Amino acid sequence: MLQKVVNSAQEAIQDINDGAVIMLGGFGLCGIPENCISALVQKGTKNLTCISNNAGVDDFGIGLMLKTKQVKKMISSYVGENAEFERQLLSGELEVELIPQGTLATRCLATGYGMPAIYTPAGVGTEVAIGKETREFNGKTYLLEHAFNSDFAIVKAWKGDTHGNLIFRATSRNFNPLMAMAGKITIAEVEELVPAGELDPDCIHTPGIYVNRIFKGSNYEKRIEQVTTSKRD
Repeated sequence: MLQKVVNSAQEAIQDINDGAVIMLGGFGLCGIPENCISALVQKGTKNLTCISNNAGVDDFGIGLMLKTKQVKKMISSYVGENAEFERQLLSGELEVELIPQGTLATRCLATGYGMPAIYTPAGVGTEVAIGKETREFNGKTYLLEHAFNSDFAIVKAWKGDTHGNLIFRATSRNFNPLMAMAGKITIAEVEELVPAGELDPDCIHTPGIYVNRIFKGSNYEKRIEQVTTSKRD
């Protein structure tokens, strides 16, 4: 069994160099790899291509790397909560590829399954389809989308063991399991790290075969992106 446990986020991301293509799990600010993002900001790695459902907010999540101009290109499906992202996009400082959310998820899945491409009806007849191959199946047009080619996948789980098996809690089980399958090297930060054998096999969402490095994170803020409350009578 390979030794997968590392001591810190800094050690986990030490070989992520300039120009890397990185998948980052999370949905909004839920289930994002906070410690690894902070470590990348501290390291100052530049010209990154980030594949993520969203771009965080101005002062949290991937927004921290946008603020320090470390991201060259964002591949995302929703980016509406980040003013700095908008500024860099409109000024031409940032390359952006917007993808329908289901297509983003399925391209991650295809990568993990070793499939080179998928066909999807999402995006047909829109700007998303410009320059892409289409094909008709049973009278309906589908768009060819390629699987991702990512150097690293960085995910955040609630609990993991020393073999790399992961359990995600509630909404944090979003893009994390899909991306964990898809990285050439997958890094997992967890809130709780336990010895191998302590996790119920029936509760494991990501088998350890997909995970190359794992560490126990700390000081999670777990911010809420949009706080919505209801008035009581």
